[in-house]
Amino acid sequence: MGDNPPKSRMRAPARRALITAAALKIFAGKGYHATSLGEIASEAGVARTVLYDHFPSKRVLLLAVMQEQNTALVEYVGARIAGAGPASERMRSTIDAYFSFAQASPEARRLLFDRTDDADPEIRTVRQGIRESRTRAVVALLGGDMRMVGVEPGEPIAEAMVELIITGLDGVAQWWERHPDMPRSTLVEGAMRLLWTGLGNTE
Repeated sequence: MGDNPPKSRMRAPARRALITAAALKIFAGKGYHATSLGEIASEAGVARTVLYDHFPSKRVLLLAVMQEQNTALVEYVGARIAGAGPASERMRSTIDAYFSFAQASPEARRLLFDRTDDADPEIRTVRQGIRESRTRAVVALLGGDMRMVGVEPGEPIAEAMVELIITGLDGVAQWWERHPDMPRSTLVEGAMRLLWTGLGNTE
């Protein structure tokens, strides 16, 4: 007998995490249709049969990854929105948190916001549902601040305002990918000047 102990078998949650990390990387880079489960299994370092133990189809895997990354984003940014301090500092912290997420997890940002090549109607429906749930979550987190400016969180305009913030910040994140030398702090200050102070507010 050799001196090497038998390899311990990887637990299911760890294998699942390897698979979803590999799927995020490949889906974000190539899109849903150009990605194969074989590629994902190879990237994750697992047998294709192991992948099927966790995810019975490519569609199920994509939807699971999208839900997982959206939850991570909402939790990451939401902690700053709901933090302590005056509203202006929480806004600054929230903006910085989104740019920090985009910087640390560019593949997640691309998968959640950029990928629109889904011919599958179920994927389109789920993607839209994820977007709407994200908007509602941010509206709920901003509820107190919205009331201070005369907007009730239940009003349709509240969701429209949050969509403006989310898509605006993501537009800046996309610009940042093309101009990576820009310091994050400068982006935060620029976004604060627009979102908090307003271009026409000189007071």
